[in-house]
Amino acid sequence: MNRVMDTDRELLRNADPAAFGMLFERHAKAVYNYCFRRTADWAAAEDLTSIVFLETWRKRNEVRIHGDSLLPWLYGVATNILRNRSRALKRYRAALARLPLERQADFADDAAARIDDERQMRKVLDAFHVLPQRDKDVLALCVWSGLSYEEAALALDLPVGTVRSRLSRARRRLRDDNDGDGFSSQRRALAR
Repeated sequence: MNRVMDTDRELLRNADPAAFGMLFERHAKAVYNYCFRRTADWAAAEDLTSIVFLETWRKRNEVRIHGDSLLPWLYGVATNILRNRSRALKRYRAALARLPLERQADFADDAAARIDDERQMRKVLDAFHVLPQRDKDVLALCVWSGLSYEEAALALDLPVGTVRSRLSRARRRLRDDNDGDGFSSQRRALAR
């Protein structure tokens, strides 16, 4: 039997997933367009199309095909899934509306602060990258993470005196490396 000529009914009754894949290839675009026209959201239409075919696979033994095309049944499944989605969105919006206003925070200031922090950290890291790796490790543990010399020595498996000398050398190098390129405040912050 030539699969290209199989009817939707024959493909649906076939237990082979490849046969179901052919049904998907035949009808996914139509179902996707239907879902998009109902939601005006490409991503939602993709998700809904996936759900339609998942439900069709799950209930493939219960499907009643009229004629030779599965498409009307797929549209029916899509319509029900769209209704469920609409009800879920209404419940979600109603739940949000019941929340006190102070709980609906504006995150714009937080997002702007995070962007500024990232920009500042990139500048600090530019200054930090002039150091050898061994000095970076000590500086990061003692200055940024707040470990004592003894704790940093334990973390790096080094003598305490080596940690002290590397930290001193790193701070000195950052202070001496002030070449007027706009990173001097970051270098001073690292060297403190």
